[in-house]
Amino acid sequence: MKLRLAILLFQLLAISFAFAETPYKLTRISGEIKLDGVIDEAAWDNIAPFPLVMYQPTYKGEISESTEIRVGYDDSYIYMSGKLYHVNPADMRGNSLYRDRYSGDDTFAIVLDSFNDDENALWFFTNPLGNRWDTEVINDALGGRSASSNSDWNTHWDVATQMTDDGWFAEFRIPFSSLKFQDDDGRVVMGMIVYRFISHNNSRYIWPDIPPVYDRGANKPSVAHDVEFEGIYSKKPVYITPYALAGRDQVSNLNAAETAYNIDDDNSVEAGFDLKYNLTNNLTLDLTVNTDFAQAEADDQQVNLTRFSLFFPEKRQFFQERAGIFEFRFDRSNRLFHSRRIGLNDGEPIRIFGGGRMVGRVGQWDIGLLNMQTAKADTLPSENFGVLRLRRNVINPYSDLGAMLTTRLDNDGNYNLAYGLDSRIRVFGDDYLTMKWAQTREKASEGMPGPDFFESSRLYLTWIRERQQGFTYDLTLSRAGGEFDPGVGFEFREDYFFLFGGLNYQWLLTDRPWLRRIQIGNWNGTYLRNSDNEPETIFWRTFMDLESKDGASIEAAIRYSEEDVEEGFELSESINVPQGTYRFADVELEYRGPSGWRFRPGAEVSGGSFYDGRRLSLEIDPSWIVSRYLEFRPSYEVNYLSFSDRDQTDTIHLAQLRINAALNTQVSLSAFTQYNSSADLFTMNARFRYNFSEGSDLWLVYNEGINTDLNLTAFDDSPRLTRLNNRALLFKYTYTFIR
Repeated sequence: MKLRLAILLFQLLAISFAFAETPYKLTRISGEIKLDGVIDEAAWDNIAPFPLVMYQPTYKGEISESTEIRVGYDDSYIYMSGKLYHVNPADMRGNSLYRDRYSGDDTFAIVLDSFNDDENALWFFTNPLGNRWDTEVINDALGGRSASSNSDWNTHWDVATQMTDDGWFAEFRIPFSSLKFQDDDGRVVMGMIVYRFISHNNSRYIWPDIPPVYDRGANKPSVAHDVEFEGIYSKKPVYITPYALAGRDQVSNLNAAETAYNIDDDNSVEAGFDLKYNLTNNLTLDLTVNTDFAQAEADDQQVNLTRFSLFFPEKRQFFQERAGIFEFRFDRSNRLFHSRRIGLNDGEPIRIFGGGRMVGRVGQWDIGLLNMQTAKADTLPSENFGVLRLRRNVINPYSDLGAMLTTRLDNDGNYNLAYGLDSRIRVFGDDYLTMKWAQTREKASEGMPGPDFFESSRLYLTWIRERQQGFTYDLTLSRAGGEFDPGVGFEFREDYFFLFGGLNYQWLLTDRPWLRRIQIGNWNGTYLRNSDNEPETIFWRTFMDLESKDGASIEAAIRYSEEDVEEGFELSESINVPQGTYRFADVELEYRGPSGWRFRPGAEVSGGSFYDGRRLSLEIDPSWIVSRYLEFRPSYEVNYLSFSDRDQTDTIHLAQLRINAALNTQVSLSAFTQYNSSADLFTMNARFRYNFSEGSDLWLVYNEGINTDLNLTAFDDSPRLTRLNNRALLFKYTYTFIR
């Protein structure tokens, strides 16, 4: 018996070794590489190009455009070259010089799972103009775009390109010091994916051979091929980035007597600095003093036609690096930690004295540590924010276990604590079980009882099949207690039990001349109030989505909702929804043009019943690439609401225009104007940037807000608003010293 058991264990061990992936040994570069996009160095001749396969639009279809991709390294850098030929040079798409802005360009990319943890990766890509994008991939690219990547992350690296009549050519140089990795006496193993994307025909050539069965599979860490470096040891450069800022603000404020609005002027001169230091080859310390985010992009205005809170994403650079470590997300946008709770109050900035962050890996543990101190602002006392995040692989390379603690303490002695455990387990195949539990504690008011254990807790369970092909499903159960309140997190509704089920089926077609993918599905969800276990919201959505081989898509859907409104609320100044139970349904149709078109149309229309009335909604958001130097991205959303039984109607407009202009990859201008009729506000944000080098910038920022209410007052007895709401002109200069 023991002999049989030993033989069986030996066979299982042999099978596991047989299926273990042998790392691909990259070639060490012996000669000099001049980064100019001209791939003529002898060092490249000693490196074999990767054997590429077509990923899309037809898996393993014919590669019509000759492509050679090579990767090598030396003691300090990873190098990649691409000879990206075009049969017809007129098909090349180099649309944008604006940093981190994808505009339907041809791209050339490398994805590096530097920790080789099959979950996180760094994604570098460029276009024929030498524009740079860098993105952090998180959660193994699962859960949709916003949950699987962080495009605001930036690091130090270089690229050079050349365009000729034969095609375009590119050379990358990525410092090992910009990556986090673990070495075993100089041996480093990372996961790697390289690809070329051709925009005009929506083709992607890739290595390794990755079947297109996953959404976003071309940058999915768990399907990357292991590659091996030898003789690589950590370097510990210090990046010191001081800044100087000068500006002038004008703000409309209500006077002390509350009888009139006055324009208050304020001149400011500020200085501060950031410091980055690699404590080890896989652990980075960031310190910041008198932090300022004057150059951060303005928030997108949103129209809220619900009775719940709106979610706004983080856009400040300091919070972006390795942001995936701090991810602790429940259903929708709910999360235990949301960095926008630090240094912002209702969208208005609060001075940050400074703080620090340490992210990376210690042994088998991913670790994230954050602490920030804010100043007193109006009625808010000075506060300290802390976050500790731990996570590690368990069971298999695709499963993990983690914990998080957040703290919010103020100078008045108040506090809020939140802590939780989470785990994602790959059960089999592409099936994942995610389990999360969290709880909050805060200082109780004098004479009030302490929190109830169950009511101050949050539970989240989901079983999901993550694929792009075939049958998929998503089953979710979630409960938030009435006393659950993460002081450094986000909850869009409170005190509920949520049950969700989604079923989808997708076909990837290879024998159709124009159609690439068909998806049909149905989503059902129910929110129950914990107070009486009665339904608060019930919804279902049935849809069909078609994608063409050139990248265009069209989606049609039918939606049904039930809402039990315990307390009436306002949709706008002229429309309110009274207490009651409502049942309503609508249909929607959405179209997106191919990304390779220089003018890419986009539109969505929906209409039907809405509470006890009707709603018709139209949104158009095309993009127009005028040239490599100029891009327009207008959008317009209009919602017509009619409640005839109550004689209430309103039309809500939201108009936006983004203009991205770039003289070259270093000098750029972005302008963002918005009009929101529900807020009676017109805003403009213009940002000029001269990027000398990575981390060294000159910024000139102009902001203005104008009140558009014609009467400039909401009530006859209220003080009249001024036409100007706010105005600011800011000059900021940063320079990075590397030692």
